[in-house]
Amino acid sequence: MKEKILVVDDEKEIAELVRDYLEAAGYQVILAFDGQEAIECWQKHKPDMAILDIMLPKINGMEVCRCIRRECNIPILMLSAKKSDEDKVQGLGLGADDYITKPFSPKEMVARVKAHFRRYYEMTNTGDKKDRLTFKNLTIDIDSHSVIIRGKEILLSAKEFEVLKFLAMNPNKVLTRDEIFDHVWGYQSYGDINTVAVHIRKLREKLEEDPSNPQYIQTIWGVGYKFVGE
Repeated sequence: MKEKILVVDDEKEIAELVRDYLEAAGYQVILAFDGQEAIECWQKHKPDMAILDIMLPKINGMEVCRCIRRECNIPILMLSAKKSDEDKVQGLGLGADDYITKPFSPKEMVARVKAHFRRYYEMTNTGDKKDRLTFKNLTIDIDSHSVIIRGKEILLSAKEFEVLKFLAMNPNKVLTRDEIFDHVWGYQSYGDINTVAVHIRKLREKLEEDPSNPQYIQTIWGVGYKFVGE
């Protein structure tokens, strides 16, 4: 069965160009041209991925991203004509998995889509020997993609979960940002290493009682990060 991708852009020509390339790659595409229509299409069709422009009429792409992420962990790619790090950090902070700056190559877009689906399926159909990781007040269930902290389940995006899983499966080992990025995103030529820091910050906000003094994910200055599970 073809994966369904929701493509949202108020520039009809761009939306249709992306649709044509994705359909040629074997995907089913649903188009929307404003934020309200995007939410309605997402609720009706339940796509497997969303590609969202940030600057949308009625409801902006950031809010659409927030709405989708509250309910599910499908891959979300953000589009923007702006090149500012502030937009990128905000989008990733809301749970987006990637950020693409216009103008972009349609072939690169398809490559990113394929990479995100591949990583998503690897993560959700993992063959890891351990199906549950248990630490102090923290349980990570690999099979069900769920995380319970201090008795309460928290919702993580697909990439947040995989970053946490990678760290937790290597307790007390210092992992560099490059190692984390290569393992989780796996397409080095397209990525931005700062993405790792954004996802670590979001994980701390969700896991730590005091994010400014983290107990689980510690920064080893000048090297990377270490997960401490004792």
